[in-house]
Amino acid sequence: MKRICDFIARWMGMLVLLSGVVALVVPEGFSWIDTWVINPLLGVIMFGMGLTLSPYDFKIVAQRPKDIIAGALAQFIVMPSLAWALAKAFALPEGLALGVILVGCCPGGTASNVITYLAKGDLALSVGMTATTTLLAPLVTPFLVWLLAGTMVDVDTAGMLLSIVYVVIAPIVAGLLCQRFLRKLTERVTPYLPAFSSLTIAVTVAVVVSHVADKLLSGGLIVVVVVMLHNLCGLSMGFLLGKLMRMTKPKNTAIAIEVGMQNSGLASSLAVMHFAAFPLATVPGAIFSVWHNISGAMVASLLRRYNEKVSG
Repeated sequence: MKRICDFIARWMGMLVLLSGVVALVVPEGFSWIDTWVINPLLGVIMFGMGLTLSPYDFKIVAQRPKDIIAGALAQFIVMPSLAWALAKAFALPEGLALGVILVGCCPGGTASNVITYLAKGDLALSVGMTATTTLLAPLVTPFLVWLLAGTMVDVDTAGMLLSIVYVVIAPIVAGLLCQRFLRKLTERVTPYLPAFSSLTIAVTVAVVVSHVADKLLSGGLIVVVVVMLHNLCGLSMGFLLGKLMRMTKPKNTAIAIEVGMQNSGLASSLAVMHFAAFPLATVPGAIFSVWHNISGAMVASLLRRYNEKVSG
């Protein structure tokens, strides 16, 4: 079983891509699953994140505030700004523009920790940034969406805040409590969490894509291009920021990956809960979930070689 789980986790990007393609080609295979399941699925992933967090992951915020603050600011400035600029530059229709902005305004995703580890980056900094931006998300994400998309659609900031608390913060807290009071059980299930999260993300992507497959096939190429540019520009700008701050190579790697990789599942979840009038708003999050795992694997390979070079 452990070998199967390791295989699934290692090929997460291909698994998510395959689920998206199948849902696009044969949407009826997943369209019978209602989109309301996205929220519980995301909650399960966040619960798993809570199970894997440790007190050290929070201590790092106090021990290295400069790095954490720089990374969090970059996360919530670079990606939202890029999302807004790309939506305007490509003149995206309201639904797709909203979806891209939602992705940009979300915190970092847990996949960034795996990619940072593979790239030999500063894993402690990566996990600390993910935890920090996730805890800030209930306040920051609704405000940023209102700021950037408020002129296009009505944004229920209070409702979004509560949704993030229910779907993200509450499951993480539940995971932390299980880790504290059910330590032996937690230790037994933790090795299987990456594979379980990979399968959950794949199902989430399949459900979202299946419900908008016809619209995606008729004009989805442009949003694929926008999502790819959003991710790649985020990775590049995060890397340049680390260089400008004269960070060590491992820190620079962690900042680049954290900035470029978003919790796109949360973006799709918020689109389903609060912007049902714009069904295409769920699409960018689903595409980002597929693409950033593919780009992450490529970036991990490049940055691994970068970190292995002797500093000179």
